[in-house]
Amino acid sequence: MITAVLGLLGALVYGSADFLGGLASRRISPLRVTAIGAVTGLAALLVALPFFGGVWSAAAIGWGVLSGVTGAIAISLLYACLAIGPMSILSPLTALISAIVPTTWGLLGGETFEPSGYVAIGIALVAVVLVGFVPEKGAVRPSLRGILMAIGSGAMIGAFLIIIDQTPDDSGLVPLVFNRGVNGAIMFAVVGVLAFVARRRGTTSQTPGWRPGLMLAVACGLVDTAANILLLVGIRLGDLTVMSVLTALYPAGTILLAAIVLKERVAPVQRVGLALAVSAAGMLAIA
Repeated sequence: MITAVLGLLGALVYGSADFLGGLASRRISPLRVTAIGAVTGLAALLVALPFFGGVWSAAAIGWGVLSGVTGAIAISLLYACLAIGPMSILSPLTALISAIVPTTWGLLGGETFEPSGYVAIGIALVAVVLVGFVPEKGAVRPSLRGILMAIGSGAMIGAFLIIIDQTPDDSGLVPLVFNRGVNGAIMFAVVGVLAFVARRRGTTSQTPGWRPGLMLAVACGLVDTAANILLLVGIRLGDLTVMSVLTALYPAGTILLAAIVLKERVAPVQRVGLALAVSAAGMLAIA
């Protein structure tokens, strides 16, 4: 039951981070938001590390570094595929793949459930698609490039979940510290290269609203770090399969905040997805 609760809560927190990141990206570039969020998260983890503790081992550091690399690739592919669009198809495809990859890994690794648990996982996977589906008027069919990027992003998110599951139980927050450090280094390197190229081409421009964007990016980093901690604790207490499927429901948090803060309409299909998600979480808690 604890795992199901942490998984659903983690999804809502991840979705909240995406909401903040989306607002920040309207003011500064998505890559800058990601880089700032990574550094902010790293600072928060370094402050929390003495309180949570953790053994510094080669395994903890190695898996943490690898998770940082996969995370950076996943985010880059995600932004790229959503930029190509249509988001209504590519976003739920990414979330679905991010659930299927670690779920398959967990089941092949010997994780088992009661029959109702497998039914709940199936319901949750359907909910992932419905929750992430945002109807777009006149949406075009996705290109092969967009589909491949969405699949690649989902696979890398799934790989991140599998890698976090490999971290030693006594490592505490150590893997997340290296995850954030590597992720931030990669993203700042990318931002730096793009800024250098833009300056050489004479296309550098002042970004309006950078201060509000900076604050939102900082908030995004803090909230995303909290979600990572929930994910880490949930995986260590329970099953990778349950956590990966429920975490893939992260669009629910974004949808709810958008409805509350921005007064955006929640589509009927998304309401069905949210109801299925809660039902699946309850079934998994019992199973």
